[in-house]
Amino acid sequence: MKSLNRWLYAIIGIIVLLLDGMVYAWSIMGKTIGASRPDWTAAQLSLTFTIVMAFFCLGCLIAGILSKRVKPNLYVMIAAVLFMAGLFLASAAGDSPVLLYIGFGVLCGTGAGFAYNAVMSTISAWFPDKQGMISGVLLMGFGLSAFIIGKIFAVMTPPDGSSSWKNLFRILGIVIFVVFVLCSFFFVKPDLEFEPPVSPKKKVIRDLGFDINTATMIRRISFWLYYIWAILLSAAGLALVSQASGIATQAGVDVSADIIATVVGLISIFNGIGRVIFGIMYDKCGYRITMLVDIIIFAATGGILIAAIQSSSFSLITVGYIVGGLAYGGVTPINSALISDFFGRTHFSMNFSLINTNLLIASFASTIAGKLYDSSGSYLSTIIMMLSLTTASLIVYLALKRPQVISNE
Repeated sequence: MKSLNRWLYAIIGIIVLLLDGMVYAWSIMGKTIGASRPDWTAAQLSLTFTIVMAFFCLGCLIAGILSKRVKPNLYVMIAAVLFMAGLFLASAAGDSPVLLYIGFGVLCGTGAGFAYNAVMSTISAWFPDKQGMISGVLLMGFGLSAFIIGKIFAVMTPPDGSSSWKNLFRILGIVIFVVFVLCSFFFVKPDLEFEPPVSPKKKVIRDLGFDINTATMIRRISFWLYYIWAILLSAAGLALVSQASGIATQAGVDVSADIIATVVGLISIFNGIGRVIFGIMYDKCGYRITMLVDIIIFAATGGILIAAIQSSSFSLITVGYIVGGLAYGGVTPINSALISDFFGRTHFSMNFSLINTNLLIASFASTIAGKLYDSSGSYLSTIIMMLSLTTASLIVYLALKRPQVISNE
């Protein structure tokens, strides 16, 4: 397998993440599931997304901790089992959402974390010369997953009060199991002597001549400042993703469910595009410009969506979701590229897993957004929360500095 072209590994990684990212389709799934269970509140449904994000982080962290002992292909196989078991269990949910929480939230979330870490730590190892770009390309698959699976969900299981979503969950469980198992055979890391082709004209922006382990990394203020920055913008993005259908419905009360699903899907499409754009931008411009541009685009998203709700303009919702998708798409490739940039590749799997735990905290934004809607009756509260988080991220960004070249302690 190690004799294959490295771009084939990238394609395999994209395929896995296209299915792995189905957890981000919750905005569409939740609307259909909520219609079949009108006795469940918005906060109860939003809690599902919080749980899946929390266990996604936990899965990433476990995979990172055991990365030296467990081969990445085994994690992909375990993820296959967890997804199938989780989706079948969730489909058995009755009067209480508990089985949904355990199946979709705990099992699928953990499986998604295992597969995500396996892809990012294994496939990116083949591209030490293009860390920003490969992060963006791989994560594009993760972002587009929500659009593709969300669209399938909207078409096959419209929010008409039926329980047809349960059958689709079972079908998805089987498909993910088969695809993951087949793809797992391609999860191999390059040999230590592997050297990528390097263009003599390539501009080197940063020095990767040092490698910092996790114990040393967490004693650096640069790590914690970036960690807080990632929490703030991830929370802003997750608040938008989890409430996207509701926001669109509030602005377009007469718009059909199918059109709303399509427009909500624009977040996923442009999330994927944003991941590639910001990944390449990081390679070309470094962390300062890339992070600042992302903050500015998040702020623009909030302004557009406030105007959309105030004027009941569905056209502005469409623009806001395009811009918001680009903004949220910027966070994940910056995570991957900056951790490699600041702290090196040797301990990347564990270091990257730790930075991804920002989602564990950020995921509560979706639950908070649900409670804000329950109490206010308007999704304007969600957008104000997004803008507050974005403003705080700017303050943290201004304090962030690249760490000095240091040795492990």
